[in-house]
Amino acid sequence: MPNAAYASPSSTMEATAFLALEDFLHASVKGLWEAFWNQDEPMPLSVACLYDSNLKFYQAERAIANGKLGGLCATAIMVNNPRHPHGKWHDILEIALLRPVIESLTQEGEITFPSLSVLGEALFYGVRILLSRSLRRSRTPSILNSVFVIVTDCQYGGVVKIEGDMTQMDYDVNSAYQSAAEWIKNYARVSITPFDRIWNKLGNANWGDIGALQVLFATFHSMVQYAGLPKNSIEDLAADHGSRLQTRRNERRLGEIETGMNGNGLFKLQKRSVSPEIVEVQEEPVTIEPRKAVKLEVGSVLLVEDSNWQKSYQINEVLSDGEMLYYIVSCIEDPGKSLFLYVGSHPSQLEPAWEDMKLWYQVQRQTKVFTVMKQNGLSSKYLPQLSMSGKIIHPGSCRKLSSGGNCDNPWCGTPVLITSPVGKTVADMVRSGQFGSDEAIRCCHDCLSALSSAGTAGIRHGDIRPENIICVTSSLTHQFYFVLVGWGHAILEERDRPALNLHFSSTYALQEGKLCSASDAESLVYLLYFSSGGDLPELDSVEGALEWRDTVWSKRLIQQKLGDISAVLKAFADYVDSLCGTPYPMDYEIWLRRLKRHLQENGKEITTSS
Repeated sequence: MPNAAYASPSSTMEATAFLALEDFLHASVKGLWEAFWNQDEPMPLSVACLYDSNLKFYQAERAIANGKLGGLCATAIMVNNPRHPHGKWHDILEIALLRPVIESLTQEGEITFPSLSVLGEALFYGVRILLSRSLRRSRTPSILNSVFVIVTDCQYGGVVKIEGDMTQMDYDVNSAYQSAAEWIKNYARVSITPFDRIWNKLGNANWGDIGALQVLFATFHSMVQYAGLPKNSIEDLAADHGSRLQTRRNERRLGEIETGMNGNGLFKLQKRSVSPEIVEVQEEPVTIEPRKAVKLEVGSVLLVEDSNWQKSYQINEVLSDGEMLYYIVSCIEDPGKSLFLYVGSHPSQLEPAWEDMKLWYQVQRQTKVFTVMKQNGLSSKYLPQLSMSGKIIHPGSCRKLSSGGNCDNPWCGTPVLITSPVGKTVADMVRSGQFGSDEAIRCCHDCLSALSSAGTAGIRHGDIRPENIICVTSSLTHQFYFVLVGWGHAILEERDRPALNLHFSSTYALQEGKLCSASDAESLVYLLYFSSGGDLPELDSVEGALEWRDTVWSKRLIQQKLGDISAVLKAFADYVDSLCGTPYPMDYEIWLRRLKRHLQENGKEITTSS
């Protein structure tokens, strides 16, 4: 479900909302039918949207594809009717109204009840359904006298129940709505639940929260009206669920004991005949030899080969970015020049461990990005340079069976990436108190220059954080500058996805899993804010991260903090805020000129990047 708080209203957002509501209702009906009635027989119910021009029901996806989005006014749970594929009103069990106005009705920060206009609309929909059932003279009179209407927006929702005897309506064909209003006032009983959250800000349904449970309960009773009492009672299912949980807890304890005894706790997945759940079943102990990891120490020498030559590198320093190890090395042939060396995961080890996937991004994926940069002729002092990429040649004889294969030696075929220049990360500078106002402005300029250069080839970074920016001191001028490293998660094409970081990822990246034009700049703003002393919040969820971003931007806390450093950084933050989540391109040149002018006015040398 799209979140109106983070996106401007549009036809795309409206279409997504109708699809999300239809999915939510379908999941509710399907889950209830299989749990309480019969999971082996096909479900006799479906979900469709009402088109107001002809009062026919269509699947949301089909209606949107046919240009009917503007006329969709409700979503209904209906009894399947092969004779009338577009549905009849008397086939409706429950109807849902998706309206954007509910979210503005707050009382002490919480949604309470819908406005009178929305409530009136819900009542008339309910009366129409009851009237259609009555005119059809259904054989099941128990369903004639009550109907549930769900009223919801993109976050909150509640249930309106209308019940009463339609035979008491004094119907005037010339004043239908007046007749219905008189019946509601005199003979109907209307019940309204408090409105509560159904979807969180990421668009996921909070199935265990009051808002979603109210809708589920109403849907359950609507299905009882049609299908009769369920085969399984709520009490029986709850008791069965409790016993299953206890069984799984016991099995997990056994697994923990097993792990403590023999170093592994392997379980096989087995489907029991008495339950549709996949449960953990204890298995006999299996002895697995731990794989050997590639470890390098200061003083070690690596022989690396690529398609053209072989070179030897000596390890001078072992570093860590908080997650992965990397190394400062020097080539034996040129010991005066320091380089960064990254060691990837052995090809046979890529599958089992998530840590090895991180190594793959650090080495193999980053090598691909640098290759694309080279092919596009990108050259900038603020971008890392590819010195060499290849594979380790291990000492001793190699027993690989083919030229393209690897032997069982843990070094054999292990990929490495070697880049320049070498420097101190912003994370280390912040910890040692070396990241001041001059460094912040210079960092902003140099990173924007790197992003601008990469952007000419359609490449975006996607993982800007303090560990991925290094400060380099020029051997000629002894001036410092910053280089944007860590391009393993760079976006080369539409299907690529950025790394997600609760503190540094852009709002659009957290919401959509991809970048907009200003996403890298937004991440850079967060980096400057935190690195310059901004309060670092404790974030444990994407939803919490989005709420924090909404708060600091709305209260202008980031602009205030960066304004303490420089007016140009404050203006840059305002500019990024105006672009967040929009399709408008980032204008790097104007901000590079402004930052360069500021640095030159303060006596700082700037070398134009090629």
